[in-house]
Amino acid sequence: MNILAFLKNNENRWWALPLILPVVLLPALSVANTFTQLGDGIVALYYLPLSFLLALMMFFGLGALPGIALSLFIRYYPSVGMFETVAGMLHFIIPLVLSWGGYRVFAPRRNMTAYGDVRLMAQRIFWQVFCPATLFLVLFQFAVYLGVYESRQSLAGLNPLNIRTLINYQALLVSGLTGVPLSYLLIRLIRHPRYVKSLVSQIRSQIDKKVTVAEFLLWAVALGGLLSLLLLPMNENSSIFTTNYTLSLLMPVMLWGAMRFGYKLVSLIWTPVLLVSIHYFYHYIPANQGYDIQLAITSSSYLVFSFVVIYMSMMATRQRAVNKRSRRLALLDPVVHMPNLRALSRDLAKNPWSALCLLRIPELEILGRNYGVLLRILYKQQLAQWVNGTLQPNEQVYHLTGYDLAVRLNAESHQQRIEALDEHIKQFRFVWDGMPLQPQVGVSYCYVRSPVNHLYLVLGELGVVADMSLSSNHPENLQQRGAVHLQRSLKDKVAMMSRLQKTLDNNEFTLLAQPVRGLRGDRYHEVLLRMPDVNGLLISPDQFLPVAQEFGLSSRVDLWVLEHTLRFLAAHRERLPGQRFAINLAPSTVCRVQFPLEVSRLLAKYAIEPWQLIFEVTECSTFGSGEQALHILQQLQKMGVRIAIDDFGTGYASYARLKSVDADILKIDGSFIRNIVNNSLDYQIVASICHLARMKKMLVVAEYVETEEIRSAVNALGIDYVQGYLIGRPVPLESLLEAEASSSDA
Repeated sequence: MNILAFLKNNENRWWALPLILPVVLLPALSVANTFTQLGDGIVALYYLPLSFLLALMMFFGLGALPGIALSLFIRYYPSVGMFETVAGMLHFIIPLVLSWGGYRVFAPRRNMTAYGDVRLMAQRIFWQVFCPATLFLVLFQFAVYLGVYESRQSLAGLNPLNIRTLINYQALLVSGLTGVPLSYLLIRLIRHPRYVKSLVSQIRSQIDKKVTVAEFLLWAVALGGLLSLLLLPMNENSSIFTTNYTLSLLMPVMLWGAMRFGYKLVSLIWTPVLLVSIHYFYHYIPANQGYDIQLAITSSSYLVFSFVVIYMSMMATRQRAVNKRSRRLALLDPVVHMPNLRALSRDLAKNPWSALCLLRIPELEILGRNYGVLLRILYKQQLAQWVNGTLQPNEQVYHLTGYDLAVRLNAESHQQRIEALDEHIKQFRFVWDGMPLQPQVGVSYCYVRSPVNHLYLVLGELGVVADMSLSSNHPENLQQRGAVHLQRSLKDKVAMMSRLQKTLDNNEFTLLAQPVRGLRGDRYHEVLLRMPDVNGLLISPDQFLPVAQEFGLSSRVDLWVLEHTLRFLAAHRERLPGQRFAINLAPSTVCRVQFPLEVSRLLAKYAIEPWQLIFEVTECSTFGSGEQALHILQQLQKMGVRIAIDDFGTGYASYARLKSVDADILKIDGSFIRNIVNNSLDYQIVASICHLARMKKMLVVAEYVETEEIRSAVNALGIDYVQGYLIGRPVPLESLLEAEASSSDA
């Protein structure tokens, strides 16, 4: 056991495999060499030893030189003597070292990767084919010229540029082009026999997925048939198909294989086919007049055919790999590195029945806003990994935009598995900078059948049901929650959004004004927004503003109201001198950094004084606690714009939040004012609000003043302004001009 481990750890030492392999394999591989008589000399058609020794250098580097020298000495010394043996050793070693060194210098990255990579093809052709063949032939011609090789004079003619030299050079080139990859594969299999399993896997992966067994058999029969015709001995009954014409017919057949089967398989088939074709060349090249020219042309065909087949197989393999990678990346989110919505749609189509789950983590949006997008990415990745631990092999977690994930489960017993999945998710813990975070996850699911033609609509319905799951704290079934009702609700919401977008683009909104009267006789007007429907009837804002908020149109709506209000003031500044308007702002508008700059620009554009504007800030979860919103409100106040807190007393607009807000006006919610006469508790609440507002030096506005009794009660409490149907109903903005004209005439 220790001996085997020692040999395994030291197999690449110069005294191990690098010494043994050339001694054993060089005589065996020399059988592939092919020589023939040409005139009074000999030419080589294929010469493998140089390619094999170069492959050894690529594997073992300079450590292969002792084994190379020993194998050459054993091969040549018994037949040519010491002097010519040493010259022959130098004749091999010099091209090998120069070619190996040049390749390692000019291809430093991944130079030992398996053959078939187009990116290394140029470097390998130059340093492993052209360079060693050229150096080897030049040194050979030089040595023969100096009389060093007495025994090999027949391989060189008196003129170094004769046809014999051309054939020898082509033989060295084609040997390097096909022999180096063959020797590389042989050495690799000897070093690691288990590589054969990887080789088979690579061959299967490179074959075009559309190739059938019938196509492969047809190709193999065509190749075998042409090779058989090529190797038939020539006689008086031979046809054109038993000449080197058949060699040219091998080209399209091999190109067919190169385009369909990939480099690994085609190279393994082409090299033996080439060796057999070269070895039995005399079967299809008759030794008659013009034999040397025909031999040179056929030798060049070996080289050109090999290059074209190898190059085309590489290109086809690379193109398939690029297409496969593109298809894979199309199904993968590039940021989160998880399967995306396209992958979900594909997997749903593959399975006739599936259980589709949606995981909603709304708190992830707030956490990502505070701690950065990396938190959201890592949370999704780790949660997906946590969930994948409970899934079956063909089930998966998919990334959706925002703060949602999708899970596809097999239909069998999905009800029980979803309950278990929900319990498993509740056990998930996410740690960020040492701080454990556990945002609530809403789980919704439904049973779907392939094909799912309206996947986006189904996911939207699941999102609505997932919000219910956040409240109930257990998985919610879409079918039980009424999918038809949710689908109708979603369609209505999308239709409202489309109508809202069209109204914005075409400036079709209607502005109304409702008076707010002060106890001291002054007054201002609150601007109210209405949207016409398809029949021209006005839609109240509580129907379309939530949709605007959900689809990110609130800020555009607010800016539209602001600009058209200022335009109205600018157009009628002489008839409405000193007119003040209150405009409602959505939470998303208050949190926009550029909003003060936009207000300043519009005020300057229409030459309106800032004190003529009052911004009513609606209650929201960020109001009073969001530093960004407070900073923007302070900027607006510094400009001279007044700030009013709307609907105070409900929701988030509480006493605790009011402590951190410096506003100018406090508007008490109408739910307290409406029953102030009949409900003593409401009266006490309104009184306490008024007391708090005086301490903060804020003016107080009472909404929903609809009777004289209510007005008397709020006047007794010292409320500064009143608003309601008793004071005045909302009227079109242009009606203010008529009212002003009537008061002037009176």
